[in-house]
Amino acid sequence: MTDSSINKNNTGTKTSTFGSPGRFGHDSSPFYSSRLYEGMLKKNKVDYIESPLPNGTGNRIFCKSCEKMTELPDYSVHLAVTSPPYNVGKEYDQDMTLPEYRDFLYKVFTEVYRVLVPGGRFCINVANLGRSPYIPLHMYIIEDLIKCHFLMRGEIIWDKGGSASRSTAWGSWRSPTNPTLRDTHEYILIFSKQTYYRPLKGRSPTITKDQFLTFTKSIWNFPAEPAKKVNHPAPFPIELPYRCIQLYSARDEVILDPFMGAGATAIAARNTGRRFIGYEIEKKYCDIAFKRLEEQGILPLPVGGSK
Repeated sequence: MTDSSINKNNTGTKTSTFGSPGRFGHDSSPFYSSRLYEGMLKKNKVDYIESPLPNGTGNRIFCKSCEKMTELPDYSVHLAVTSPPYNVGKEYDQDMTLPEYRDFLYKVFTEVYRVLVPGGRFCINVANLGRSPYIPLHMYIIEDLIKCHFLMRGEIIWDKGGSASRSTAWGSWRSPTNPTLRDTHEYILIFSKQTYYRPLKGRSPTITKDQFLTFTKSIWNFPAEPAKKVNHPAPFPIELPYRCIQLYSARDEVILDPFMGAGATAIAARNTGRRFIGYEIEKKYCDIAFKRLEEQGILPLPVGGSK
């Protein structure tokens, strides 16, 4: 080993030629100054800006497209959590080509970037599509978010194995002629706006010690949400936004879901003492989300906006 993983003053660890088994007060500058990082987006030194929400905006679902979130000022959202429509023939999907679909999402991503505070996080749940050929959708979304100037923080593998469908997709049974993989996982991609650090402005985190140790691991295990249970063709469980909210926001902060669907993000936000804003183009899903919030004893503002 050519340099120590602990500096001479014992004030913290430092990247060594063989890595560092432990990290405290870690100096990773030797790693990030390597040529591997040439030309990549890097964090900026920016002033923190936070705009208040206009009256009547918080804890509301707008029944309209999220391509233009005109209700929200710049720098007014602390965390965005969502799962975009997959453009695969669900009843709310449009039949777009892959380039058209990416252009649509790019418009939404630029709006999310606009409304986030500096250091605000964006968590996107996505599954890859098809088998012949396989579409690595998460790869395209990563490319487009980086194009939007987001900084990638990492990715979480959501292991749904325990609740995965029992349907078979082997391609060829016990033969190498055409074996086909069955996806039992999805991704949660994590990004930041402009910089990695974000001040809390006196607000309190609500995450526990055990939650922090679990949620900071890159593999999450919890079951999927049955579609029939919430009357939505592709719902994600409340546990997914709950973990993101606990890890990446503090009490009373603003949580955005630009594709609100059946309201899981709104429920998780209110159950953790946050404010939510949602966009959902289908009126019946706006109504389902509103009803689910009421059933949890949460009284949101009436559904607003129009298609």
